Amino acid sequence: MKAKTDLRDLTYSRLSEYMEGLGLPSSRARFVFAWLQRPGTRDFSQMVDVKREILAALAEHAVISSLVPAAVEKSRDGTVKFAFALEDGAVVESVLIPEKGRHTLCVSSQAGCAMGCRFCLTGGMGFSRNLRPAEIVGQVLAVMEYMIDVGVVRTTPRELINNLVFMGMGEPLANYDNLIAALRILMDERGLEFTERRITVSTCGIVPRIRDLGNDIRVNLAVSLHAADDETRSRIMPVNKTYGLDDLLAACRSFPLPGKKVILFEYILIKGINDAGDDARRLAEKLQGIPCRINLLPYNATKSLDYQCPEEEHILQFQKILRDAGYRTFIRSSRGADISAACGQLASTGAKDEQT
Repeated sequence: MKAKTDLRDLTYSRLSEYMEGLGLPSSRARFVFAWLQRPGTRDFSQMVDVKREILAALAEHAVISSLVPAAVEKSRDGTVKFAFALEDGAVVESVLIPEKGRHTLCVSSQAGCAMGCRFCLTGGMGFSRNLRPAEIVGQVLAVMEYMIDVGVVRTTPRELINNLVFMGMGEPLANYDNLIAALRILMDERGLEFTERRITVSTCGIVPRIRDLGNDIRVNLAVSLHAADDETRSRIMPVNKTYGLDDLLAACRSFPLPGKKVILFEYILIKGINDAGDDARRLAEKLQGIPCRINLLPYNATKSLDYQCPEEEHILQFQKILRDAGYRTFIRSSRGADISAACGQLASTGAKDEQT
């Protein structure tokens, strides 16, 4: 028996084509699509402005998937972590970060991760599979439902979440086709209508896909750099052996940046590995000519990994060198560390560990 189609996997154009293929009027696709992107929609019967015969035909051939948190943890700082158990038993995590009346959602794109960054717990759990568009978009809708349930009030569902950052479990650009489909769904004006300035896609450096991303869709780009020379970067980030630092930065230089947009470079500071003054000076030299902002992230130490956070004076000195070189550089304190929700701590298997 042929499996039913999950309508939440479909962009608007694909939904229109799908309905046409069932002999249904494609003109009704915009109404169906709008319902699919509404938090709380789980059944065709909820689509009250769509004819019953259309809904009956859809129900015969299609389903509407949804994610329900298997666990919700709240940090002392207000950060909330959600664990979602998928149909095949895989588990992914999302993190909601509140700040001054705004909310940012950190979204996962894969179950696990194949990149193997040495300092990251997600990399330590290995790779299970790519997430489908419905499973990516489903995280956003599920968190919106949670926010409504706990009393967050906004005029429209989209206003519940101000920014989406694809910095959760997995390498987004290694799940490229599903990522692009999910982004098109999330950004569609007939649905949630997230604008390009509210979405950031992070990558550890899949160079060909950075070029594709710049051509295929307009979103903000963040690059997990974490070292300013190939030897150090290859030691802590195996992807650098395939796509070296110079090739990565060349892709960044050619990435389209309309208006005053910049690339965000993320740099985790690890004691004795990449936190020396010479590292900062090399970084300043390497990034010349790239409109950018640099976020310095003091390492979140865990018991299972033999890395430490530098002393505060080293972090401040690193920042000063970059600022003196003319770069906008910020030290970002991690949120949700007490519930393993901070950068590099998302893991849903035995790779999970306590913060030291």
